[in-house]
Amino acid sequence: MLPGVFRLRLPLPWPGVPHCNAWAVVAGDGFVLFDTGMHQQNSMANLERALSMCGLRVEDTRLIVCTHAHSDHCGQAAEIQARAGCELWMHPSHELVTRMLADPEAVFQRRLEVARQSGVPPEPLERYAAGRGNPEPGIAGPIVVDRELVDGVRVGTDLGEWVTYETPGHSPSHVCLFQPERRLLISGDHLLGRISLYFEYGYSPDPVGEFLGSLDVVQGLGARLCLAGHGRTFTDVRAHIEGNRELVADHLARVAAAIADAPRTAFEVAGEAYAEELTLRNGQWLLSQTLGYLTHLEKLGQARRVEGDPERWTALALASA
Repeated sequence: MLPGVFRLRLPLPWPGVPHCNAWAVVAGDGFVLFDTGMHQQNSMANLERALSMCGLRVEDTRLIVCTHAHSDHCGQAAEIQARAGCELWMHPSHELVTRMLADPEAVFQRRLEVARQSGVPPEPLERYAAGRGNPEPGIAGPIVVDRELVDGVRVGTDLGEWVTYETPGHSPSHVCLFQPERRLLISGDHLLGRISLYFEYGYSPDPVGEFLGSLDVVQGLGARLCLAGHGRTFTDVRAHIEGNRELVADHLARVAAAIADAPRTAFEVAGEAYAEELTLRNGQWLLSQTLGYLTHLEKLGQARRVEGDPERWTALALASA
């Protein structure tokens, strides 16, 4: 890794996503911490251990910068702030994490209702609710943002200034940070070492369209090394951007094909559109993706909602036939 840049690999409790990355970048007599990891049992000890391997301490944190408001990227911010006395900078569109902290049960019940309205049968919904496990949101305390991280905000480090670019899609709060002289990109979950898509459905009008627009923004930067929120660093940034575009296009085509001959629920569409079977483990992930694609097709004038309980979707050409 580059001198003055440290990758902090922090454990997560999720099957298939066992770790996330925080990045410590030296700044004066301390460092800027980009993302924090999730708050859970032993999470602060894991962060302390990772920092100590780099010769750093939590108390040396001079600023926390969060790429987006998901618990694995901002969950420990409040505790780090308390110990280091530093500021937190994050995009203002952090409604989901704020709601999760205020009332995690309400967020969970809303997720169940979206699933029910999308056609998920009662039995798997009941099993999903019963197997929920720990209801804690993975966030140490209130999110107190000292500066809104929007386009053009600059973060100073010993490697130079990092410029903020708003990159919504994965989350409406998502930003990437670019160091132009060294052409380094802190990409959060916008670009990952392994191409994997997730769209935070229900908190912005068109997350898929926003994600595609954000790919254009990042492509224009000309980054040559990407420091991602999960997985290893990578240099083939353009190839990752194209890979994401291709995967979105493929998924959109599959979703459009699933509603081409008859109205279907989002649950039915998800069952047809992907190579993997829906399970309790991946169901929420795939359903959120599917609703994002259907919403994008609606924005493009290629699909519309059919009101009812559950809600169905149909191709616009079929609806007008």
